[in-house]
Amino acid sequence: MSQLLALVILVGILFIGDVVAVRTKAWVPSIFICAVLFLLGYWTFFPSDIVEIAGVPPAVATMLMYLLITNMGTLLSIQELKNQWKTVLIALSGILGIIVVLFGIGTFLFGFETIVVAIPPLVGGIVSALIMSEAAQNAGLISLSVFAIVIYVMQGFAGYPLTSIVLKKEGKNLLKKYRNGELAVKRADKETAASAEQPELKLFRRLPEKYNTDFFKFFRLSLVAYLAYLVSVLLAPVVSVSPFVLCLLFGVIATSAGFLEKQVLQKANGFGFAIMALMLFIFDGLKQATPGMMMEILYPLIACIVLAVIGMYLFSFFMGKLLKVSKEMAFAVSLTALYGFPADYIITNEVIKALTEDEKEREVLTSHMLPPMLVGGFVTVTIVSVILAGIFVGFL
Repeated sequence: MSQLLALVILVGILFIGDVVAVRTKAWVPSIFICAVLFLLGYWTFFPSDIVEIAGVPPAVATMLMYLLITNMGTLLSIQELKNQWKTVLIALSGILGIIVVLFGIGTFLFGFETIVVAIPPLVGGIVSALIMSEAAQNAGLISLSVFAIVIYVMQGFAGYPLTSIVLKKEGKNLLKKYRNGELAVKRADKETAASAEQPELKLFRRLPEKYNTDFFKFFRLSLVAYLAYLVSVLLAPVVSVSPFVLCLLFGVIATSAGFLEKQVLQKANGFGFAIMALMLFIFDGLKQATPGMMMEILYPLIACIVLAVIGMYLFSFFMGKLLKVSKEMAFAVSLTALYGFPADYIITNEVIKALTEDEKEREVLTSHMLPPMLVGGFVTVTIVSVILAGIFVGFL
């Protein structure tokens, strides 16, 4: 198979996944459709190295992971996290619930290694799934390497409908309060909003914009990623710290210092390609999945997701009680761990549109429901999952 034919086939699969997700309003996740098509391809006519033939060898995928995680760090707004401190605590409590229940019950059912591999993808996205998949493969745990990818693919089926249900209940309660004159639109304080805006490139104030080219953006991003890697190597004799965790931290520091702008990879026009290549590399892990192996991991897959949802509900319920946040909103925030952005944004907006056609009422619901959902998804998928993956790889 030629390189371009392989590329056309694989990118075509990603496009089909997007089309199905759009047509079903994200009820059928694009990654699920892509995973099914990849499996069918590997079980029929795909060469086992089709992703590498298409131009995405492991070295390229690793490079893109460093850039993407460092780019994640540039998204962190300390001010917004301060404003949504209740949301942050609820999101963290939901993750704690997953960890406690899976380690407390799942370990006895499936073993320690299975639970270690399952948790980071359950509370994260593509990056944490890939980290755990590679770690399991390096440890010789081939079925668990596939398990990390499959659990990432399937968790949305639990998260999407549950989130929609609890958000509808929360929205109805908010509408009732608004119609009774007990609720108003939440408006951000102008000074708070101004302080939340991070100054762009303080260290390059005098640099003419014409010199801030895409290559200069890539250079600064790769330099920060390299420094994170270098520090992880220097720390290795003392303490083992994942370079990916340090990439996240260094991205935050570099943005705060004005060395990197927010979403620098998007501004360098490289984000779409990076995600495409990393998605292909994720699905490349399915080449080892035989029909027998898929049947073997089906039971732990379903059980881990169910136990995770139970843990999230229990812990977020108690934290919501403590912080005087409704159990529906608390559970919805914790559920963002199962999908993150943009699904949290899409589901919330779909629910709001379904509940009312009045623009003022939609504004009220949006101001009360959307910010915590976005912050919840950011905390769980972007920050905590990468940190957990960086820690958990040491357990394999």
